[in-house]
Amino acid sequence: MKLDPRHLEILAAIVEEGGLTEGATALGKSQPSVSRSLALLESRVGQPLFEARRRPLRPTELGQSLAQEGKKILDANRAASALVTSHAEGLAGAVRVAGTPIFMDGVISGLIAEFHAEHPGIRIDQSYAYPAEALEKVANDLVDLAILPVRPADLAESFRFRQILPGRNVIACRTGHPLTRQKDLSPKDVLYYPWIAPPANSPLFLDLRALLDRIGHRELKIGFTGGSLSAVLNVLSSSDSLTVLPFSVVYKLQSQNRLDTLPIDMGDPDRHLGIVTHKIKNTHQAAKRFSDFLEKRFQAIHHQVTTKV
Repeated sequence: MKLDPRHLEILAAIVEEGGLTEGATALGKSQPSVSRSLALLESRVGQPLFEARRRPLRPTELGQSLAQEGKKILDANRAASALVTSHAEGLAGAVRVAGTPIFMDGVISGLIAEFHAEHPGIRIDQSYAYPAEALEKVANDLVDLAILPVRPADLAESFRFRQILPGRNVIACRTGHPLTRQKDLSPKDVLYYPWIAPPANSPLFLDLRALLDRIGHRELKIGFTGGSLSAVLNVLSSSDSLTVLPFSVVYKLQSQNRLDTLPIDMGDPDRHLGIVTHKIKNTHQAAKRFSDFLEKRFQAIHHQVTTKV
C-alpha cells in the first residue's frame, strides 16, 4: 500500500502539536485542509487514526505508528527548509578560494580558521594559483573568488577588484642574522649571503629582480629555490639565507620569534593584495560573507602593519 507522504507529515504535525488547529498552524495550512487530508489518510488505511470522541486528540496505536513515520518526513522537510534559509543568508555552503601560496599559507589560512569558528556551516575549498591561473579559474567559474597581489589596471573589465592591503615587501632573515647587527647597512651587503629565490612565476620573483636592478647587480647567490612557505621558513630560520616576503606575512610570523627584517628599502610594488571576483556571474551569499570577513580583518592588519616601527 502506497501512502501519500504529505498526509503522513500532516498526521505527525497533528500528533506533535496536540490538535488539528495546532497542527495546521505549525504547517502553515488551514484547519479544513488538514481535516480533509486526515480523512483521506484514514480512508486509505481503512482504520481510524484517532480515538473517537477523545479530547484532546489521542492517536490510535496505528495512528501513533504512522505519525512516527510521518515525523521523519516532517523533520526532513524542516531540515531542508532550514538549509535553504542558511544558504540564502550565507550561513551554509562552500566557498571556493584560490590564491598565491605565500599569502594563503602565511596570512589567509589563519583567517580561514577564524572565519570557520564564527561560521561552522560554511566550508572553504582552497587551492593554490598564481595570478594568471587564478584569474582563469575565476573567469571559468572554477572558484568563487581569488586573493591575489595584482595591478588593478592590468585586470580585464570582466573582473571586480577589492583592495584589502597595499603592496609592501621586505627582506626577511632569521632572528639574530649578522646583518641585523651591522651598522650602516647598505643594499649591496645582501649580495654576500645566500638567497632563497621565489618560484619564477611568483610575483615575488619580479620584486627580487627589481631589487637587483636597484642595487645595480644581476645575480645573487641562490641557495634554495621554490618550495612551500614552511620549507622557506625552515631554510631561512636555520641559515644565514635571505629572501623577499610580503611584510604582512612576516608580521604574522614574527610572533614565533623566527624571523626578522632588514632595514633596506625595497620600494613598494605597484601590485596590491585584493579580492578578485567576476562582475557578471553572481557571487553567492556565503562567498560574499567570507569576502566581507576578509576585508574587515585586513583593515586591522593594514593598521597594524602601517603603524609598526
